[in-house]
Amino acid sequence: MDITVIFRLAAIGIIVTVVCQILKKSDRDDISTVVSIVGLVIALTIAVTMIGDLFDTVREIFGVT
Repeated sequence: MDITVIFRLAAIGIIVTVVCQILKKSDRDDISTVVSIVGLVIALTIAVTMIGDLFDTVREIFGVT
């Protein structure tokens, strides 16, 4: 596992949090909700890709096809 993935997920979380706070302060709660959902989808996509890579590595190690 590469440490840059952790930094990438943390950066996505920070950016989404800041944008949501700015939007909530300007009374745009609906857009804030959409931004938070999009951030969650992006983070989950990265996590699912990592899990897929993990399963491929385990298959290679044990020789399972």
